This record gives sequence, C-alpha cells and structure tokens, in this order.
Amino acid sequence: MNNKSDRSTLWQLFCSMFMLSACTFGGGFVIVSLMKKEFVEKLNWLQEDEMLDVTAIAQSSPGPIPVNASVIIGYRIKGIIGSLTAVLGTIIPPMVIISIIAIFYKQFRSNVIIAIALQVMRAGVAAVIFDVVLNLAKNVCATKRFIYISLMIISFFCAVVLDISAMLIILVCLGIGIIDLCYELVKKEKVPCLSSRDEVIQKVIY
Repeated sequence: MNNKSDRSTLWQLFCSMFMLSACTFGGGFVIVSLMKKEFVEKLNWLQEDEMLDVTAIAQSSPGPIPVNASVIIGYRIKGIIGSLTAVLGTIIPPMVIISIIAIFYKQFRSNVIIAIALQVMRAGVAAVIFDVVLNLAKNVCATKRFIYISLMIISFFCAVVLDISAMLIILVCLGIGIIDLCYELVKKEKVPCLSSRDEVIQKVIY
C-alpha cells in the first residue's frame, strides 16, 4: 500500500514538472512562479516560506533555475528518488523542443509568424515575472523585519540602478542573513540566562 502511494506521488510529481516545463516560456522565474501555484497552493506539498527558500537557493546556485528548483522540491517531497523524478520531468520537454528547433533552425528563424508569436509572448512572460516579484516582495514584507525589507530595497537599487551582479548581491545578502541568524541565536540563549538570574535575585530579596 505504501509502495503504491509512493509510486502515485512520484508519478504526480513527474507529470506536474513535465507539464510545467512543457508549457512555460520566458525563463526560470516564470516556472518557479508556476511551481509555487502547483506545489504550494494546489497540492499543498510545500509551505510558502519553503518555496521562497527554494527560489533563493535555485537562483544563487550554479545551473538553470528550473533544474535547481526541481532538485530541491523533489528531494523535499520524496528524497533522492523524488529529485531524480522531478529533474527528469523538467528536462525532457525543453530537450525535445530545442532539439526539434535546432534541426529546423533556419526555417524557424526566417518564419515571420513565429517571430511575431515570440514577440507577443514576451508580454505574457513579463506579466508572470511581475507576479513573481510581487509575491516574493509580499512574503518579505510579511516578516515585518526591518533588516529584510531594507535589504530587499537596497538590493533592488543595486541591481537596477548600479547594475551590480545578481550573484554578488545574493552572496552579500546571504552573509548578512547568517550574521542576523547568529545574532538571533545568541539573543535567545541570553534570555533564559537573564530570566533565571532574575529568579535568583527575587528569591534572595524575598
């Protein structure tokens, strides 16, 4: 029964990744947005904050964002087998499509209808990416942490105005995040110590 359930989950994972990859145009952030709707909102396999972490890790790691995200999501759902299944579902559609385009490249390049269709698709892609940006920004603002919101605004300014490398920005944010995490851990350790010291003082006084 358990094996049957595992196979069913793996098959659903493969089909979801396959359909998302086959029907997505416009780059990694577009498919990540659709992954969020599929695995967070529809299937409830992931939490929204987990998907935010997946996006950050996939972006900051070497390699294509969809493949990186597939590895993490698949592992989160069904371990190593889940990762392999998710990656397989992600890479098959573009591999087949790009292979066909490569064979008929000259015909595609000179076809006016295809050129117009690609131009029109850019508007839809821009809308989906804008939706991703809004959702990520809302999640950051929902933390109500001044440091996170400030980092988001400063990073946007550095990327758009100063044209600083996205990888460098992510690494700096990662460093600041680690420092903030260490500070929070030290802070939590100090609080019990202070409370126990107050209890001792109260016992001495009373």
